[in-house]
Amino acid sequence: MSRIGNFPVDIPKGVTVTVSDDNIVTVKGPKGELQEAVNPVIKVNIEEDQVKLTRENDQKSSKSLHGLYRALINNMVIGVSEGYKIIQELVGVGYKASHNGQILELALGYSHGIFFEIPKEVKVETVTERGKNPTIILESHDKQLVGQVAAKIRSMRKPEPYKGKGVIYKGEIIRRKAGKAAAAK
Repeated sequence: MSRIGNFPVDIPKGVTVTVSDDNIVTVKGPKGELQEAVNPVIKVNIEEDQVKLTRENDQKSSKSLHGLYRALINNMVIGVSEGYKIIQELVGVGYKASHNGQILELALGYSHGIFFEIPKEVKVETVTERGKNPTIILESHDKQLVGQVAAKIRSMRKPEPYKGKGVIYKGEIIRRKAGKAAAAK
């Protein structure tokens, strides 16, 4: 079993963590505010500049929740202090991205453009440079939300293994397959 739950979460300067009576953890920082309801099996204690989590018993489900909530609270603290950033590239001839406020317009090789509304908690930016793939930059204090938005954008044109075209994460390596053997001649 993982022992992640036993590690304390350090609280950086400028971040406040509070726990309500009904076990809701609220984290406030310079980038925003996040809340998470914690299962009653897990007790959240704030001591000095650390958040420590303890569990009532050693059942398998309690151990897994212990590590889960420790990771979620750690992600919330990092999110409100530093934020999260995901960069995606559009690989393919004619693939384009532009934004107008919170509306992202994508041209991904379909007959019509795709208009995708980005939640207000996520900041979107598109970069188009000559000779480089168009880039979408997503920033937010909520790791789960920014990851979900990035996954939704990626699902509109997943990378394919033959030419490598599609929406990919920056630095991602697509495993390529060989095409038809007869085409190589």
